Amino acid sequence: MKLQLVSPRQGALWVRNGFRIFARRPLAFTMLFIAYLVTGQLLMLLWPVGPLLLFALVPLVSLGFMIATQAALDGRMPLPSMFFEPLRAGRKQLRSQLLLCALYSGAISLVIWLTDAVAGRAFDAFQQAMSSGQATPETLGPLIADPALQTGILLFLGLTAALAVPFWFAPALVHWGAQGWGKALFFSTMACWRNKGALVVYALSWGGVVMLFALLSNIVFGLLDMPQMVVLAATPAALMFSTVFYASLYFTFADCFEPRAGADVIPLRAP
Repeated sequence: MKLQLVSPRQGALWVRNGFRIFARRPLAFTMLFIAYLVTGQLLMLLWPVGPLLLFALVPLVSLGFMIATQAALDGRMPLPSMFFEPLRAGRKQLRSQLLLCALYSGAISLVIWLTDAVAGRAFDAFQQAMSSGQATPETLGPLIADPALQTGILLFLGLTAALAVPFWFAPALVHWGAQGWGKALFFSTMACWRNKGALVVYALSWGGVVMLFALLSNIVFGLLDMPQMVVLAATPAALMFSTVFYASLYFTFADCFEPRAGADVIPLRAP
């Protein structure tokens, strides 16, 4: 597949297109994300293998949502069975997808281990304070100001962002581009680097969406003298934003890659 360059402003359009396609099939997309959450909760019960399997599912889930978005653009219903479509490809593609899953699981596990080694005690203290139900600004302040906690958060975010680069487009390149796992990781990294402006705008746009919701909800419920409703409203909002984020992934791929000539499966172009 041919790598294409897009303007930075396209990143904001990817977010907008994610909301537009979600609005076409809100219940279907939400059920897809809930199915992912339920599967994750069940896998977390299978300690210690379950978390590794959950991490391994991340590349397939992102690709499954891309396929679901493509289906919605084509007027079809996004269904949970679309998560299994990447596994129905040829043996070579299946092997590459499974290798990507194993590599991602191992890499994110290493990131978590490194973060825990640096700030494990600080994270535990903060989690205990939050789960106690008696947390106050006075008690949380010193915990948040702990250099170990701040270093751990920055380390986790930095390593996770770096890991996302080679895996961002890799599953889609294997599925639609018939690339091997190594080539897919390489061209995903190249695409992210060449279109870093659009991806930065994409990330900033999502940050703006979340901040705007937080601001408006605080203002509205503050005027209604119901500040406790902010937390309640945050839960469905987080569910919707997470679902829309996954639904928008397809547009990042469709704009950054042009299907190869004679491809059996050609992704629909982003609107």
